[in-house]
Amino acid sequence: MRLLVLGGTGFVGGATVTEAVRRGWTVTVFNRGLHGTVPAGVHRLRGDRTEPDGLAALAGGEWDVVVDTWDGAPRAARDAARALVDAVDHYVYVSSGSVYADPAALGLNEDSPVVDADPDSVDGDYPQLKSGAERAVREAFGDRALVARAGLILGPGEDIGRLPWWLRRIERGGDVLAPGPAELPVQYIDVRDLAGWMLDAGARRLGGTFNAIGRPGQTTMGELLGACVAATGADVRLRWTDPASILAAGVEPWSDLPIWLPAGHPYRGLLERDVTRAFAAGLTCRSLAETVDDTWRWLREVDVVPPRAGRPLHSSIGLDPTREAAVLAT
Repeated sequence: MRLLVLGGTGFVGGATVTEAVRRGWTVTVFNRGLHGTVPAGVHRLRGDRTEPDGLAALAGGEWDVVVDTWDGAPRAARDAARALVDAVDHYVYVSSGSVYADPAALGLNEDSPVVDADPDSVDGDYPQLKSGAERAVREAFGDRALVARAGLILGPGEDIGRLPWWLRRIERGGDVLAPGPAELPVQYIDVRDLAGWMLDAGARRLGGTFNAIGRPGQTTMGELLGACVAATGADVRLRWTDPASILAAGVEPWSDLPIWLPAGHPYRGLLERDVTRAFAAGLTCRSLAETVDDTWRWLREVDVVPPRAGRPLHSSIGLDPTREAAVLAT
């Protein structure tokens, strides 16, 4: 198989490249060449898809599958899809569950309403960017396009820092503010499972839109933090705290306490989506312990979470120790 990855050095793109190389595929990446590395044997084309003639390096190439991780202006996704429509058999676009219209109700499926977006636009918020890019890819490739609406993506290489923050916090030991209830469901996907499924689907020329994430309730906050304790071997006490107390203290779900979205939160539905279609199409997920253990091993190797796609590290991830201590004191 001949694979083209637009991007290829970030979190999802890097995992996709690594898995394709493991399978013995011929891999080409296209990016600006400003950050990151690729495995030996991977062909690297350079270009900036946002600039005039920025896709010139793709001219004359032919591939079986392209995987596109773009999260910028939909117009750039449109231009890439149009440029590749005769050069690629199948287009896989990595989208997001954020495209669903508010409020994010429980049980969202692929036919649920999405935010209105223009495939020709050059700006917008994250949901609009992803939704517009979806439309652009579908307009160019039709049934030859697969849209993978990922959700919370965890695993080695994570460049947001959600699971790494919990691992580092628990490593410090002591009393840890654990957002209750412990049985609150968490829905996520390991980046390696996402990459493998996308490659399988691309090889089979599977088209359509899929919620590419694990099953609802595949784990809980209690199991997740327990796995972090086991991986780090830290001496900690998880202080399970009522959500109302945490919210009253001004602690923000998802950013101050990563991964946590309490019941009743406007975006709670993004962690409880319907995945019937994706699992019927062959999606499988590894164990939570494997994801956490491998992320901890990777984090100790790199020490610092890498910046996302050349951007500054998301500095707002994680609760300040002083604020955490204040909440625990009450």
